[in-house]
Amino acid sequence: MLADVTAPGTRHTVAALRRLLDLLARGAPTEEFARPAADARQAGVRGGELAAITEATDVALRIRRTLSQHRRREAQLTALFDTASDLAALRDLDAVLRAIVHRAKLLLGTDVTYLSLNDELAGDTYMRVTDGSVAAAFQQVRLGMGEGLGGLVAQTARPYATGDYQRDTRFHHTATIDSAVLDEGLRAILGVPLRVGARIIGVLYAADRAPREFAAEEVALLSSLADHAAIAIDGARLLEETRAALVDLNSASETIRTHSREMRRAEEAHDQLTDLVLRGGGADDVAAAIADILDGGILIHDADGAELARARADSLAPLAPAVAASRASGRAVPLNGTWVCAVLAGPELLGSIALTGHTDLADVDRLLFERAGVVTALLLLLRRSVAEAEDRVRGELLGDLLSRSGDPGALSARARRLGVNLARRHCVFVADSETADRHRLLAVAARHAQAGKGLAGIHQGHVVLVAPTDTPGPSARQLAAELGQAVGSPVTVGAAGPAAGPAELPTAHTEACRCLSALRALGHTGHGGATDDLGFVGVLLGDRADIGGYVRATLGPVLDYDAERGTDLVGTLDAYFAEGASLTRTKTALHVHVNTVVQRLERVGRLLGQDWNSPARTLEIQLALRLNGLTREPDLPTSAGPADNGPSGTRPTN
Repeated sequence: MLADVTAPGTRHTVAALRRLLDLLARGAPTEEFARPAADARQAGVRGGELAAITEATDVALRIRRTLSQHRRREAQLTALFDTASDLAALRDLDAVLRAIVHRAKLLLGTDVTYLSLNDELAGDTYMRVTDGSVAAAFQQVRLGMGEGLGGLVAQTARPYATGDYQRDTRFHHTATIDSAVLDEGLRAILGVPLRVGARIIGVLYAADRAPREFAAEEVALLSSLADHAAIAIDGARLLEETRAALVDLNSASETIRTHSREMRRAEEAHDQLTDLVLRGGGADDVAAAIADILDGGILIHDADGAELARARADSLAPLAPAVAASRASGRAVPLNGTWVCAVLAGPELLGSIALTGHTDLADVDRLLFERAGVVTALLLLLRRSVAEAEDRVRGELLGDLLSRSGDPGALSARARRLGVNLARRHCVFVADSETADRHRLLAVAARHAQAGKGLAGIHQGHVVLVAPTDTPGPSARQLAAELGQAVGSPVTVGAAGPAAGPAELPTAHTEACRCLSALRALGHTGHGGATDDLGFVGVLLGDRADIGGYVRATLGPVLDYDAERGTDLVGTLDAYFAEGASLTRTKTALHVHVNTVVQRLERVGRLLGQDWNSPARTLEIQLALRLNGLTREPDLPTSAGPADNGPSGTRPTN
């Protein structure tokens, strides 16, 4: 049975239904839907009619919620489609990211949205795009992995939300992050990860300045936008890599073409220089060719710094620091406007070449210069091979001359073939260095010998040089200085002569050896001289000198005493005179008690006579001590002999 629509209660019900429909039609706020039921109640409607209006209100609210959800879903889908459209026409990554962040702000209705990206080198995440932010500190904040809400999202790859960040204890709070969030005034924050495959590249956020709970559909929406943002970032990266690859490809093609031209030029220059050397060209020819190729000045030096050749350049000493740097790096290096390249044969330094007139050097010219160094190494090796063969012949002749091997006439003939005239008077020089390599010393001596039309070689363990001169002493001093400078170590040179003809050279060699020993025993290491420069010692070292007889006559009793008892009175005497006849310094030098020194010297007095310490006798004794060192290998000084084991002063020791 139909209700009477004219009845008062029915009229109120119909009116309430129409108002509810009108509210649904114009999308009125939720609070207005309670007004029809309230008006009916105020009009006196009760019972079933009022219950019907209340039920209709609930249905209308449910319809309103469903419509709102559909409208919101439609807006979300529209935003996602718009974002996808933006990605399809991607031109500017920053513009796309700003659009995504802005859409997230509109769709979720939050005060602020922002996006951060991970910095793999720094190991943190930094702010990239913001929308709605007003605090500068917040826009520049960086979060360490695991710090704050965003750092936790970046680290775990999971969405996180908080209704009130400052009060939420789930996150690792830091002063920097909390201060930035406080400056921005944020309370509710939602963060979702930006994924590219299995890799997390950043975080997308939505935040409110009032407490708020984020619904699951809001998390899903922000995650969808984050996926679009990640696609945009990865697409932009791939596009940029593609563009860079194309640029690199074009650049590589041009580089290959340029490099090919440069290599052809370098190979042609290398072939030209190599052919020049193999055809017998010298250092001057090579220097001139390199100067023409590189259009600059060229200087070539050997390993000792001697200039071998130069072209279009003034004389210039080798730049030792640059040579060392080039040797270490294997490349040409610049120094003070000059390019220097070490000339090497493996690790061995053969010399160097210098290029002037080029402050800067293009890569191809630098390569050409370095190849010129290789060709120069070939030239120097060929020169050295020839020189070594000639030195070997000269050394063999020298050995035969000093050992009296062969007929003097035949020896003179061999010498003439080498440019040495043995009819002239020659002096013999014996050189020795305690630290320099003997073969290095020989090489330098051989160059001196060739320059002076003499001979050089190794004989009886020493470097020996025979040169045409009548002044053995001055020549020895000059030779010691020049050899020492060349090898970088002190060189001692003993000299003798001049000798007339091959027959006298062996005797002169023997005297030069004795002179060398005397120079070292007298403390003249690093100097040169002949026996005439040694005064009385030189007279004793002469051909008819009886050194052993002089030593026996002066020190015989002491020598016999040491030999019979195994003591070292000779060493004590030597130390005593070396320390200026000071008992205190002598006991320090010998590492014994002063009483031991006194007892030993008393024993010396009993053996040599009580006047042994007089000025005349001390001169003879000191001279004998020095000469004794020339005739035997000196004993190592000892602090005590076999009888010196007891306490000093308790009994005689020697």
